[in-house]
Amino acid sequence: MQTRRMPSLQHAVTVAAPPERVWEVLTDVERWPERIATVDSVERLDEGPLRVGSRTRLQQPKLPEAVWTVTELDEGRAFTWESRSRGVAISADHAVEPQGDSTRLTLSVSLSGPLAPVGWLMTKGLTRRYVETEAASIKRTAEAGPAEPA
Repeated sequence: MQTRRMPSLQHAVTVAAPPERVWEVLTDVERWPERIATVDSVERLDEGPLRVGSRTRLQQPKLPEAVWTVTELDEGRAFTWESRSRGVAISADHAVEPQGDSTRLTLSVSLSGPLAPVGWLMTKGLTRRYVETEAASIKRTAEAGPAEPA
């Protein structure tokens, strides 16, 4: 029996900052609109830090508004969140790994569901640009160091 491969992409960058700093920037999703050009707005639908079950409403240019639910979380290392719409389930993985004096940030997106192949065909280029922009923005912010106290 042949397993059907779902459309996906992965992008990794090396960040010249400690994993704790990269994780801090990555999981501060409420600040993504000011840090990442491909995010128009973010609304956390739960209070407190990200945890399994946390939900976030995200609006990005050229994409329908989506609610993302955290399905897996390994504190300080990785989280996965998922969104569903019209026959497509989207899963986005975010991983932070120590790499010597720096950190490897890996972002992955995969689609599943009956309309995944069509959805992927329509959004693959845009999704790739968005994931690359997100990684570069997190890298830039983390490398700039923590914000100065007020």
